Amino acid sequence: MNTSQVHENPHDLSPNPNPNPYPRWRKSSYSVGEGQCVEVAAWGGLVRLRESDDPSAVIGAAPAVWAAFVRGVKAGSSGG
Repeated sequence: MNTSQVHENPHDLSPNPNPNPYPRWRKSSYSVGEGQCVEVAAWGGLVRLRESDDPSAVIGAAPAVWAAFVRGVKAGSSGG
């Protein structure tokens, strides 16, 4: 993984509680193949998501929002 491609939101002024300078990305167990994977990392007080084929595009969510999303997915919620 090329961690130099991780770009943080310049408007996120919250302190990074993680002493690691870069997120530790984990690939979804449902991802298969090359370049078609979703990766997740808990870092800087947020849960971060990215696609492995475009690692510079990172979105973040509060842990409570992420937990609600995961519960909805597991329950089969479409979110709409």
